[in-house]
Amino acid sequence: MTKRLSGRVALVTGAARGIGLAAATRLAEEGAHVLLSDIDADVLAEVTADLRKQDLTVDAVACDVANPQSVERMVAKAAGNWGRIDIVVNNAAISDDTPIEELSDEHWRHVLAINLDSALHVARAALPHLKQSPSGSIVNIASVQGIRGQPHAMAYATAKGGLVNLTRCMAVDFGPFGIRANAVAPGYIDTRMAEQKLDTPHEHKTDWFQDIYFKYGRMPLRRAGKVEDVAGPILFLASDDSLYVTGTVLVVDGGFTATY
Repeated sequence: MTKRLSGRVALVTGAARGIGLAAATRLAEEGAHVLLSDIDADVLAEVTADLRKQDLTVDAVACDVANPQSVERMVAKAAGNWGRIDIVVNNAAISDDTPIEELSDEHWRHVLAINLDSALHVARAALPHLKQSPSGSIVNIASVQGIRGQPHAMAYATAKGGLVNLTRCMAVDFGPFGIRANAVAPGYIDTRMAEQKLDTPHEHKTDWFQDIYFKYGRMPLRRAGKVEDVAGPILFLASDDSLYVTGTVLVVDGGFTATY
């Protein structure tokens, strides 16, 4: 049976763990040659070695997505390895919940550089290769915070909101070349980013979260998401199953944004 992405080349940023790793794994399982990138070179090397043990065609490169020169080197490696680039998944991000009273200009720019500017850098560098693809696809990983407001999320939510509209602009500008651009907006997903405050209980495990979101239905599906729940929609948007889908935001949130 022919796999959905056989012969295609995919580039996934922020791929050392979480949604990025799950997406890279799914794309590779469907036959894509996948370049995983991340700023955490040590973890990236470990997970790439694990994927190779599964006979998946993958490679890795350390990359600072906030640095355009680093991005250009990453794109050059993907194209140099396999001669083409068909799929770009802009997943690299950092979380932030800094209140405005503590939000310095430098920190604001840092969050936007990684969560928003990076998608522009990667798309710009990969565009010449995507133009040569018979079905080029860009998938930007946004967030429900880019659609709705949340306390102490000014930098993060603004970046993700910008990414949503950047995706629409990419769809408009790249459409004449046959390149699709879409976004996936995850809700509450169990990732290291969600769990990174090691000095406090994981938010999804607290009594108040369990009561409000699960017991009383703020989250219709009554559970937090898994990274695999996001990888499937990414695969859909990367594949020919979505050939006439562009400029859209696919919300993956267990029904969170459907409630009030």
